[in-house]
Amino acid sequence: MARPNTLTPATISAADSTLVYRIEDNLYVNLTDRCTLACQFCPKHNGCTEVKGYELELGQRPDAEKIIGLIGDPKNYNAIVFCGYGEPTLRLKVLLEIAHWIKANGGNTRINTDGLGNLVNKRNILPELGECIDALSISLNAQNEEIYNRHCVPALSGAYDAMLDFVEQAPHYITDVSASAINGLQGVDIDACRQLSEQRGVKFRQRELDVVG
Repeated sequence: MARPNTLTPATISAADSTLVYRIEDNLYVNLTDRCTLACQFCPKHNGCTEVKGYELELGQRPDAEKIIGLIGDPKNYNAIVFCGYGEPTLRLKVLLEIAHWIKANGGNTRINTDGLGNLVNKRNILPELGECIDALSISLNAQNEEIYNRHCVPALSGAYDAMLDFVEQAPHYITDVSASAINGLQGVDIDACRQLSEQRGVKFRQRELDVVG
């Protein structure tokens, strides 16, 4: 049974805008402050906790009920995007519960991810995501492991290869998959990153250094 919506976007408080926040026609969900990477270009590693005027530093890790209440009618948005201060697949159970509710209520879903969900969860999570996620945006970030490790500083060994494997497997479960890299980041070859993405059957998106959101 679908849960009742207890709040609408108009009733979201300033405190709750840390948990869900709107950019253009999308609503973003900030599930966690934890991450599998310590990217040197990420605002939070450079003393900034704000995106598009929203303060994203979490004082709590919200449960599914809290987020569902804040979303309201998911059809009011182009997509509900799991993205925020940390890596959303680190809270996979909560993410899946919310995403299934969104789909049951007519909404669209997307995850912005570092692509390390399989490595962290020690299994292939893509079949589970494929049941309730419409689109994936995966941070490829570099054309080789050396550049990736320099800029992304992964906590887990084998992160780069695991991310590439995730990129390659993702289209088998989710139709709309893209990979991204940042133009202007030292040593990053955008054309090589585009080629890596297209070889794995996914779209490529070029981002720009210091442009967030």
